[in-house]
Amino acid sequence: MDEIIDSVAERIRTIGHYAPATLKSYLSLTHLTEANREDNTSQGFIKELLTDHESIIIILREHIKSFANDFHDLGTSDFITGLMETHEQMAWFLRSHLNK
Repeated sequence: MDEIIDSVAERIRTIGHYAPATLKSYLSLTHLTEANREDNTSQGFIKELLTDHESIIIILREHIKSFANDFHDLGTSDFITGLMETHEQMAWFLRSHLNK
């Protein structure tokens, strides 16, 4: 996750913007919550983490075409496609733990 955060910040700087750097700014930008809807067990934590990754995947999928078509930024479109694939792999890994 550290590598993902760094790569996102680097992409933001590469296209000429400043990356958010405070907890307040992160919280204003996220659609994730810290609400715990599952059991306080390892299985519950894995389910919560899986739900978050699936939510991120949906958001990324919704934005891939807009970066390419609306903003004419194929680099960022490709970048978030790679992020989506990383989150898909993480979600698959978490699902495999739940299905044991």
